[in-house]
Amino acid sequence: MPEMPKHTIFPISDSALTIDFGNTIEESINLKVLSLFHAITANPLAGMIEAVPAYSSLTVYYDLFFLKKQVLPGQTVYDWVAAQLLQRLNTDEEKKDVSTGLVTIPVCYEKEFGPDIEFLARKKNISVDELISIHTSRQYRIYMLGFLPGFTYMGEVDDKIATARKHQPVTVAAGSVGIAGKQTGIYPLASPGGWQIIGRTPVKLFNAEKESPVLLKAGDRIQFTSISKNEFENY
Repeated sequence: MPEMPKHTIFPISDSALTIDFGNTIEESINLKVLSLFHAITANPLAGMIEAVPAYSSLTVYYDLFFLKKQVLPGQTVYDWVAAQLLQRLNTDEEKKDVSTGLVTIPVCYEKEFGPDIEFLARKKNISVDELISIHTSRQYRIYMLGFLPGFTYMGEVDDKIATARKHQPVTVAAGSVGIAGKQTGIYPLASPGGWQIIGRTPVKLFNAEKESPVLLKAGDRIQFTSISKNEFENY
């Protein structure tokens, strides 16, 4: 049996706990998180309400009052859930491939849609065309969703275009593609945001009217492609 990955487990409330594999952006760690997430989603722990994956951690929410009737005298609900989660982690012999394929996302990088692209190019001492070429030259893994319904946290961007967040958030249009640190992401809805915006996609990432309102999922791989303003408007 493979060695159990290093981790810590701790409560975040009376009815939730987190298993954390280290504060890191690393594909192998995220794969462990998503593998465990899919395993306990397909076969939930007793009393589990939901599980929420992040970059390197998984939070499990559970029904405290239901489980109080199930645990042995002298045992806390937290200890019981933690033990069940560790058992699943121990029996998950191999990291499963939880990726769901490659999704192509068209992006218009013109200044109208990427208000920070010229600033970032100057800061990095490269041309706008080179910045676009670098951003579209690799596939990005969606490590997690959060902040807004369907907001994608992806990585990692090339060091040549990695950049700090803005000091103050500004209003960001739906579909905006940004960079913060070594992450890139897409705003599914109009929102205040602090990422450096380099373009916008016409693809609708969140639609509340659909049965599955969120288009993308953690584990997906994204390939950005550059499109013109005309292609954007007629998408």
